[in-house]
Amino acid sequence: MSRKRTIDAFFGAASAGAPEPKKPCDIATGSPETHLDGLNTNGNGLKELDAVIAPGTAARKSDDYSTHPAYPFPIPHLPSALAAELPSWPASLGRVINDQPDLDLLYFEPYVVRGGGSARSLFEFLRSELPFYRVEYDINRGGTSTHIRTPRWTTVFGLDDTSRFSSSSSSGGGGGSGGGEDITKILDVKTGRDVSADKFYTRYKPRPIPKCLDDLRLSAQVAAGCEFNFCLVNYYASGADSISFHSDDERFLGPLPAIASFSLGARRDFLLKHKPIPPPPGGEHTEAMRNATSKPLKLPLASGDMVLMRGLTQANWLHSIPKRTGKNATDGGRINITFRRALVKPGTDNYYNYNVGTGPVYKWDAVSREMRPWKKIL
Repeated sequence: MSRKRTIDAFFGAASAGAPEPKKPCDIATGSPETHLDGLNTNGNGLKELDAVIAPGTAARKSDDYSTHPAYPFPIPHLPSALAAELPSWPASLGRVINDQPDLDLLYFEPYVVRGGGSARSLFEFLRSELPFYRVEYDINRGGTSTHIRTPRWTTVFGLDDTSRFSSSSSSGGGGGSGGGEDITKILDVKTGRDVSADKFYTRYKPRPIPKCLDDLRLSAQVAAGCEFNFCLVNYYASGADSISFHSDDERFLGPLPAIASFSLGARRDFLLKHKPIPPPPGGEHTEAMRNATSKPLKLPLASGDMVLMRGLTQANWLHSIPKRTGKNATDGGRINITFRRALVKPGTDNYYNYNVGTGPVYKWDAVSREMRPWKKIL
């Protein structure tokens, strides 16, 4: 999120005694027969998946889905054509953009193949199959309470470096830990102790990255040369949906976080501008400083593109997706997928608070062509 909000207030206490950052564990989602809530069971005790299969698509087996008790419904794996193509991504070499102070980007144009419709197919698949939320919350600005309704649809999956999901299977992202463990538990990575009741995990139930997104995470890790344990997804329904200037510089991400940001669907401008630079003591801004703060950078992100923001970028630059007006106001259907790495428990609570919250689940309705409240089938 753009603001550190209250995270700094409790970060110090939370990080005291926290383990050193390590490689994030692979994230698993449990056995395919587990917790397919809202679907009818057959005589064999398995769930019938017809209710979640889009009309006109081939029937899927139960092990073609990622499942977990914290999911509102099973999430299918990538269609076979996309899964077969994924090992060939990125589709182009990354272009380094570092010609302004404190800026370090790696820009893939594209990362997901546009020719043949792969980027479009991935967009339509994720829009149809993921659970989304329209998060509302209150913030205090200058002593005045303001109610915020997030101007886009959001969803999030993952867990911070200190813990791992327990699982006896690998139907979802990343592979299981084995040993027939209870998939409802969250375990400390060092001690194996059950930390599911930790205060940072009880307000919202963390959930593993489903395989359809975890496959992309693994690809992004190779291309980026760094590791991620969280996946945030934004859906911009039209040009009226946006995100204001912000930086992903929360302390729970560490001092130099890397963010891999994928664009799918409609083309939208991605703006970056340097944070205000104070003049040196007793001096004036250099020409480079003046240029950095007066000339925002604009990247016209197309479907399939990926921007890796790394190094000093988050600490010194702001980025946004501005609203569109006029004829572009109804242009829509853009999904943004970002992968990042949270180091400590407060990061998990923060991401679920501002990207899932306590409101209803929404799912894409192909008939009405909009997000509609999802209701569990009893």
